[in-house]
Amino acid sequence: MKGMKDMLQHFTYKPMFGDGRLPGWTFSFLYKNTRYSGDYKQDGTIAWTGDTPPDEEQVKKMIHELMTFHVYE
Repeated sequence: MKGMKDMLQHFTYKPMFGDGRLPGWTFSFLYKNTRYSGDYKQDGTIAWTGDTPPDEEQVKKMIHELMTFHVYE
C-alpha cells in the first residue's frame, strides 16, 4: 500500500479556457510535499509548467486516472 506521501494530494484542475472548450486543462497538486503544475492536453499529453516531479511516469499515470474519472465520466 502506498503511503500518503506517494499519492497526489490537493489535485485541482480547470479548463484552459473560461468557456470550457478544449484543447485541455490546467492542473496542480502536491506530491511528496512539493507543488507541481502543468497542462493536460486533449490527447492526454502532459506539459509541466514548472519542475518535473520525481517518478514522472508514475505521477503521469495517476494524473491520467484522475482526469479520466473527473473529465470523461
